[in-house]
Amino acid sequence: MGKEQFEQTLVLIKPDALKNSVTGFIFSQLSEFHTGARFAAAKVVNVSRFLAEEHYAEHKGKVFYEPLLDYITGVSHYSEQDKWKRRVIAILFQGPGVLEKIRSIAGPTNPHEAREEKPGCIRSLGTVVPIKDKDGNIIGSRMDNLIHTSATFADAEREIKLWFLPQDIPPLMRAYPTEVCSTHYYYKAGRLYDAYAPDSLFLLAPGDVAWKTDMEKLRGCVRSEPEKCGLNTVVAKYLINRS
Repeated sequence: MGKEQFEQTLVLIKPDALKNSVTGFIFSQLSEFHTGARFAAAKVVNVSRFLAEEHYAEHKGKVFYEPLLDYITGVSHYSEQDKWKRRVIAILFQGPGVLEKIRSIAGPTNPHEAREEKPGCIRSLGTVVPIKDKDGNIIGSRMDNLIHTSATFADAEREIKLWFLPQDIPPLMRAYPTEVCSTHYYYKAGRLYDAYAPDSLFLLAPGDVAWKTDMEKLRGCVRSEPEKCGLNTVVAKYLINRS
């Protein structure tokens, strides 16, 4: 298989798309007929705040950061009573030119611009929601734009490895190097352990296949402080749908 066949991108069908039942439209627009791309993996994810913070790490500190977390975790669209409905669909697409093809079909990030510049694109069905402070004053906006697509190949690699484990993807469709783990790893309260500690969470065992970059980060965490080695980025994916 040629290198161009291994071009990959991440797509997230967001809570507003699921709540408004436009998933069928999105799937049809992103089909192989329109994009030439193939599904390499897919999963339904109950997005934890932990995962959301890692996905949107670049926006931390911005006025729309907290509303953005509430949006992707489904808090903005489903009440506490209906929290079981809070989810996204994560999809890995693969094929020649897939990143730009899917970004083109998705359209501009801002739904208003999408309707003006590319009517009929996926995000043209979205909306812009004002963000208000505790006094009711508008201090910004949040874009309910139905879908996330990776912006660059570097972003795609980071995001795919955040949302998917190697075993989520058929072996012949894995575009990034993997490594067989040789150590037990457990996680608890921001710390990494190589043996079970009470109430710790199991991450990896000898023989498990992991992304090579994940293994490098875990080994780095043994030698340095967790916040300096990217531990949260690794752990977030292992907690997907765990609780």
